[in-house]
Amino acid sequence: MTDYLLLVLHDRDEAEALAKTLAAEGWTPCTVHKDLLAGEDDAEDADWLIELATAPDGTPAHTHRTTLESLADHHDAFLTD
Repeated sequence: MTDYLLLVLHDRDEAEALAKTLAAEGWTPCTVHKDLLAGEDDAEDADWLIELATAPDGTPAHTHRTTLESLADHHDAFLTD
């Protein structure tokens, strides 16, 4: 198991806004990364990843997987290790 989870969104603005909200709630590190799918030549097909390692209560993010999956569903996103 990795030390972090990735919340994957399709829209950059939405990813950056959600990362800002999560950071304000105490999630860390909430960094946003661009991820091109393997073999994709079109930058428009990029996904945006929010890296989450630690929950606001200080526990590892993966211990809150159910909550984060629900959040992902709400944003038409998905969660991955």
